[in-house]
Amino acid sequence: MKRLSVFAIALCFFAAACGGTSTSPSAVRPTFTAVLSPANEVPAISDSESSGSGNVTVTFDTTSSGGNITAASATFVANLSGFPPNTPINIAHIHPGAAGVNGTVLVSTGLTAGEVLLQNGSGTFTKGPVTMLPEVAQQIMNNPAGYYFNVHSTAHPGGVARGQLQRVQ
Repeated sequence: MKRLSVFAIALCFFAAACGGTSTSPSAVRPTFTAVLSPANEVPAISDSESSGSGNVTVTFDTTSSGGNITAASATFVANLSGFPPNTPINIAHIHPGAAGVNGTVLVSTGLTAGEVLLQNGSGTFTKGPVTMLPEVAQQIMNNPAGYYFNVHSTAHPGGVARGQLQRVQ
């Protein structure tokens, strides 16, 4: 009888431990921010648009199963100020690259030319959700400082304000 009780208790512990390793899909919403500055661009911006600054919050919506991301999207909220009046912001996106290193576009916000005009030198835009590859989301989550977000103006098609991503949630 004593053996049966010990066996039953062991079986309960085993069942409880197995219950924690569910492979059912789960949702995760990691959030990143970046402080945007013309001085962070490579090369740094030094004309009238160098007075601007901003920040962005990027929220990923990911679904994972068995510890692997199976689907991902991103939503972007950018706030810009201090730019000359009527500065157009034409595109914005995430690039791979440490501070001081330029990279190719990795995740585009979908912003198009003429969509954002900073009439008084300030403005906000929200874009998304934008679908992204699950492996790209995982790479950014693993090393956010290895990626940057920037916005591009007509005067600076290579980028007018940039900041490295930092995970906040």
